[in-house]
Amino acid sequence: MSSRPPIIIIGMSRSGTGILAKMLEDLGLFIGKSKDRNHEAWFFIDLNMWLLEQSSGGLENPQAIKYLLKDKEARTLFAKFASYTMKTPKAISYLGLKKYLSCRTPANLDIPWGWKDPRNTITLPFWLDIFPDAKVIHIYRHGVDVANSLRVSQDKGLQRLRIKDSLYKNLYWYYLVNKFIPNRKKFIYLRCASLYDGISMWEEYVNMSRGHVESLKGRAIEIKYEDMMLQPSAELETLAQFCDLNTTDRDILQASRLADKSRAYAYINNTELKEFAENKTIKKRLKALGY
Repeated sequence: MSSRPPIIIIGMSRSGTGILAKMLEDLGLFIGKSKDRNHEAWFFIDLNMWLLEQSSGGLENPQAIKYLLKDKEARTLFAKFASYTMKTPKAISYLGLKKYLSCRTPANLDIPWGWKDPRNTITLPFWLDIFPDAKVIHIYRHGVDVANSLRVSQDKGLQRLRIKDSLYKNLYWYYLVNKFIPNRKKFIYLRCASLYDGISMWEEYVNMSRGHVESLKGRAIEIKYEDMMLQPSAELETLAQFCDLNTTDRDILQASRLADKSRAYAYINNTELKEFAENKTIKKRLKALGY
């Protein structure tokens, strides 16, 4: 059988990329052997992080990728380097040993495959250089829920450093030193410290993603997180067809059970968030992007 182009999932962090990836994996989309708890393949996380570091960018600074994309020589050479990396034993992390021995590279997979990473939103043009026939799924969520989730995550990150007990604090901080410093992991994303900052970042990601979807036309599809939670079966049937997955009604029903209706428009149940969403300026910004 001939190889298939990948399905690349894009969308801002906290927008439902994780639950979407899990549902599609349950329906037969291969998204990697070794993954983190957010269903992101470590292999492609590492490649995306490497790409963003080359342009001094990151999840909080998506526009920095322009420096790489504008440099034709660097862009071409980096694409060749990434393609080579996918042929090395490093790819076992994604493929697993059995698939690596038979395929040697993800590019040779003859099954529906792909990967999920919010960073794909930024690096997608680069991946399309390598996989020009790739299909793209963009999932987006209400900006206030995204901004609040990011704010909560930041507070949890800082909580690690708020320990007052001296003995436990020293032991725990030593653990954090070994976990975070060598791996260059972040405690928090400072840009998302407030709801206003989170909304600004959300706008940037949604606009960037929709630019990708528009340019790809029939090879891209856009999914609203709230629709996925409220009517999962209908959305999954559409996605299964888009991804060329052979599914039954039972498969769709089983995957649909992962949806949590309470997560759709969750901000409505919080007075602070509801008032923020009804702010005249914020309301206008939300409406501009479909809310």
